[in-house]
Amino acid sequence: MLDVGGDTGALIIYTGRDQHGREIEISRVDQAGAVRTHSAVRERIVRDGVFHSAVYPDLTSGVYTVWWDEETPAGTISVNGGSIAEFVWPTSPSRST
Repeated sequence: MLDVGGDTGALIIYTGRDQHGREIEISRVDQAGAVRTHSAVRERIVRDGVFHSAVYPDLTSGVYTVWWDEETPAGTISVNGGSIAEFVWPTSPSRST
């Protein structure tokens, strides 16, 4: 269960099984040089089966970069207060600059 509301949201990054145990980092786009937050990809067992994801609770509203590695973005995602944003892990890093 995630506690979201006001200016606080959450992010779930869905990955494949091959990412199990990987630490995925995110950071706010508008805070250059900000410390990155990370979460490990875990196996989640639900009624309909199994999926793998990294969960980031308690995020302040804003646009976040999801990092493929230390230097390369995988993409960006908007997190809004009171809701849960969802990001699907890409098969290759973002080509945008």
